[in-house]
Amino acid sequence: MSINPRSVGSAAAGAVDASHGTLLYMEGVSVSFDGFKAINNLHFYVNDGELRCVIGPNGAGKTTMMDIITGKTRPDTGEVLFGQHLNLLKLSEPQVAEAGIGRKFQKPTVFEALTVFENLELAAAGDRSPLATLRFGLSPEQRDSVDEVAVIIGLQDQLKDSAQILSHGQKQWLEIGMLLMQKPRLLLVDEPVAGMTHQEMERTGQLLTDLAGDHTVVVVEHDMDFVRSLNSRVTVLHQGSVLAEGSMTDIQANRDVVKVYLGE
Repeated sequence: MSINPRSVGSAAAGAVDASHGTLLYMEGVSVSFDGFKAINNLHFYVNDGELRCVIGPNGAGKTTMMDIITGKTRPDTGEVLFGQHLNLLKLSEPQVAEAGIGRKFQKPTVFEALTVFENLELAAAGDRSPLATLRFGLSPEQRDSVDEVAVIIGLQDQLKDSAQILSHGQKQWLEIGMLLMQKPRLLLVDEPVAGMTHQEMERTGQLLTDLAGDHTVVVVEHDMDFVRSLNSRVTVLHQGSVLAEGSMTDIQANRDVVKVYLGE
């Protein structure tokens, strides 16, 4: 599945300055829960347009890291910047989303009683005030975005179908499409291939690879074959800190990583 998302979301988070190359900064971030340090002096940086994979054993801090980025969890110490100047720690969860950060959880959360088109329609970026909602109707530009996103996620022939009849993989793609309708600059994707067939995994890998460039994509995943297929930079978390970073080849050769994660 080859796609070109060049125009989708190209204006997202337009005020975010990533001219220096780095879009997401996490510096010296720590957070504890009941005395347990879930994130421990974390330093994590992602370049604008990059596809990055994050791996690590259970309890390594992967979910907490995403919670901090999206405003769900406030760290005890540290700094989290989106671009050079936008301090994410001062924003609420809705404000983080409006700034151009979208998050996809492991379990797809589409509206199964609605069609694929209606799911994408509901997710369209725009004014969500009560008055605007009462008068809601897709603009010609938004309708074009629905059609374009449907092609990107490979569901252009299922627009009139109910979401409940989609396969598990198709529901995952639909949820990614719903995020794309919100025109994000940064996509956080949690275990996208869990429960997928081999063919669906291949298509998902192509989708995420093609989205990188115009979007920055951070993928948290446990399936090492899938991570290897993405051919991207990999960050290994362990006990709330970065244990190693590099290509998958570098990671597999790292003795510390093998000891705490890959060798289990």
